[in-house]
Amino acid sequence: MKTALQFRLNQQLALTPQLQQAIRLLQLSQLELEAELRQLAESNPLLEFAEDAEPGDEGDFAAAPAPDPAADSTGDGEGEWAESEGTAEEPIDFSSVRTGSAANGRDDEGLEPQNAAPETLQEHLLWQLNLSPFDARQRAIATVLIDALNDDGYLAEGLESVLAALPADLHASLDEVESVRRQLQRFDPTGVASLNLRDCLRVQLEQFDPDATPQRGLALRIVEHELDLLARNDIPRLARRLRADEDETAAAAALIRSLDPRPGAALDATPVEYVAPDVYARKIGHRWQVSLNPDSQPRLGLNQHYCSLIAQARGNDANWMRGQLQEARWLLKSLESRAETLLKVAEAIVRRQSAFLDYGPEAMHPLVLREVAEEVGMHESTISRVTTRKYIHTPRGTFELKHFFSSGVSTEDGGSASATAIQAMLRKLVDAEDARRPLSDQALAEELRRKGIQVARRTVAKYREALRIPSSNERMRAS
Repeated sequence: MKTALQFRLNQQLALTPQLQQAIRLLQLSQLELEAELRQLAESNPLLEFAEDAEPGDEGDFAAAPAPDPAADSTGDGEGEWAESEGTAEEPIDFSSVRTGSAANGRDDEGLEPQNAAPETLQEHLLWQLNLSPFDARQRAIATVLIDALNDDGYLAEGLESVLAALPADLHASLDEVESVRRQLQRFDPTGVASLNLRDCLRVQLEQFDPDATPQRGLALRIVEHELDLLARNDIPRLARRLRADEDETAAAAALIRSLDPRPGAALDATPVEYVAPDVYARKIGHRWQVSLNPDSQPRLGLNQHYCSLIAQARGNDANWMRGQLQEARWLLKSLESRAETLLKVAEAIVRRQSAFLDYGPEAMHPLVLREVAEEVGMHESTISRVTTRKYIHTPRGTFELKHFFSSGVSTEDGGSASATAIQAMLRKLVDAEDARRPLSDQALAEELRRKGIQVARRTVAKYREALRIPSSNERMRAS
């Protein structure tokens, strides 16, 4: 075999660590970005957040420009950006916002403000247990029962698991556990510690006075034997099954619907999470303008104290600190690039969907990732990343950027209508229909065809189910 030297030329795409970091930051949501930057700031002493800076220090903080209604950010499709590197800005002093006795985060008595934690279902029931005439044995069983409840207030695991969790020296029987459970069901909220929905509704109905609530007996029969028919709201068939008057059956069904099928959910201690928009869309004059939410942009910058120490460092320390400084600058540049890309994509979406912002969902145009990618000169994968878990606040509400993308259906005039617009039309047709003669899927398809939209009955059924609109038969029975 003869050896030889050969030269080959080829091209390949290599992702540098800086580009990989920029791509990773681009796809993060606002909360994930905050957590990521906190972690990076902990490992790099040359990075710091504006709120962590010492009073009097000056740093280069990367932040998006504040929304400026007077600025025309949609005129040429490009946002105006100020270079944050090389500029000095005084760190924000949040204490200056508070005045009077509330300064420094304290109340009138000089104490730190405290927000009371919401009461959990278990705490609420234990409080009632301590006020109940239970003996020590019953109290031990009740405590285990309360601890076994799920968020809806049900004993999803059954009594056997509760019996197994009790102390062995208690020697409790299943009948004894059942007796304590039935007493817990009368606690507030009524129906907790139930084994299933039928058990929960039954114990709530038993609390009504039979003399004051004449439909109580019929309602108990429905819950015990005909809960499936009640779920389908088939009142005529339900009345025939129970051999009762139709009006009385309807009154009993109304009484059952007034009950709480999830009694524990009212005491859910899970805090409500609100979406903070990344972008704002405002109409000023006759033009829609887009701006970034400054509160959603991290105020991250360089720690000037450590930067000044680089010139004094020697040897390995100097090399390490210079490397950290370079990484910090790359990160700040990636944040600027992320904000600029987000703004460009949001501007392109608002330009394409301005009719939706002006007239509502029925005016939504079909839009795919490729169209926005071609307009802003980016790859479709980049558009997908930047529109995932990023939100825009508009006069019509706050939406994820992906909400504005939908497939199109051909119209008679050669145009197209988006799936979102068709769903809005379906909702409008159903709301305006005669309750005694609801429109079938075929009838809805014909109504859309009269509006020039060619859509099959199967597509109408799919859109109707996506809107959680019952079928025509179910809507007729509900009326």
